[in-house]
Amino acid sequence: MKPNALLISAAMAAPLAMMHASVLSATAPTEQDLAASLDKIVDAALTEKRLVGAVVIVVEDGKVVYRRAAGLANRETGSAMRSDSIFRLTSVSKPYVTATAMRLVEQGKLRLDDPVTRWLPGFRPKMADGSTATITIRQLLNHTSGLGYGFGEGPDGPYTRLGVSTGTDEGKVSLDENLRRLSRAPLLQAPGAKWTYSLSTDVLGSVIEKVTKRPLPAAVEQLVLRPLQLRDTGFQVRAANRLTAAYADGTPQPVLMHDGQKVPLWGSTMTFRPSRALDPNAFPSGGAGMQGSAEDFVRFIEVIRKGGSPILRNATVAEMMRDQVGPQAQAQGPGWGFGFGWAVLDDPIAAKVPMSTGTIQWLGAYGHNWFVDPVRKLTVVIFTNTAFEGMSGRFPVDVRNAVYAAQSSPSVGR
Repeated sequence: MKPNALLISAAMAAPLAMMHASVLSATAPTEQDLAASLDKIVDAALTEKRLVGAVVIVVEDGKVVYRRAAGLANRETGSAMRSDSIFRLTSVSKPYVTATAMRLVEQGKLRLDDPVTRWLPGFRPKMADGSTATITIRQLLNHTSGLGYGFGEGPDGPYTRLGVSTGTDEGKVSLDENLRRLSRAPLLQAPGAKWTYSLSTDVLGSVIEKVTKRPLPAAVEQLVLRPLQLRDTGFQVRAANRLTAAYADGTPQPVLMHDGQKVPLWGSTMTFRPSRALDPNAFPSGGAGMQGSAEDFVRFIEVIRKGGSPILRNATVAEMMRDQVGPQAQAQGPGWGFGFGWAVLDDPIAAKVPMSTGTIQWLGAYGHNWFVDPVRKLTVVIFTNTAFEGMSGRFPVDVRNAVYAAQSSPSVGR
């Protein structure tokens, strides 16, 4: 999810014992300081009822220096959050599907400059004036395809009128039908002209199906999840008893989401269907349809940080982590471009963030935020069950600031 611009400018500036999991033991004073700072931030978010539950994991140079599961996975049943709790990933799905596509590129089965119509002959969206346009695989990967998202257009936009699913809403259509509807909507601009966050990864998912001749869930499983032994991640929930409930920001406390829940976003609303995670008939949305744990995602994104082995080559990962579109994209506000699967930081000063140039980051609408700072060899993963506080509210900002405050002290965990 692209965060609210106002939140970006600001961002990138003890409950019951059952609500806590243990923090990793540490002997270094700076590591203890980091744990104390992060514990205070987590506790405040829970006490102030900005969050219902969260898992926060910080890794420095391959070593986990902080891991905590806190709060409740399900407030209504009193179930405690666990480090292996399963979350609705929404846009945290995109890196997994992007990595799957890049494996196919490495294998020579897919080329970045292939027209999408090579694999999806019927997917031919036109410009607003009716003229034809050619979208490439590269443009799907870097979100310059000219496609968009319905929640960014308002209630009378063409995506809404055509019933195009975002992958988070009712979505009682097949993937093919959803793309048929999407292809009838006019492109927002010519492919390659401008970065716009979009359903591009859903289209990419359909391309992956055609290339592999397998359903998207099976392709992602074979090419990414199984080689990394990510047993809690996929398009179907692996253990329903560990699936967290979903909550939306509310006063005096977050509200339990119901199917059809509309949550305010950028002057419009985003519609959620939490039961979709347990619906075997829901189409596999490449951009929003996966479920998984924070532990699995840390393992995956650390593989990316270290160069991609055993799933990708170093050169491939370097290309994915390179800004493909330029900082004018403002993918997460000023100073941010976009690579393949995530935003890329070009200018920390313009972005007003403590991260290093080359940091990659993205979000998930159900309440997730993560980033990898390759210069600092730092990975931070925040999964929560509260939208949008866990995604783009004060919580991920406070966590990030505490991590970098510790980094500016004598080295943590070394």
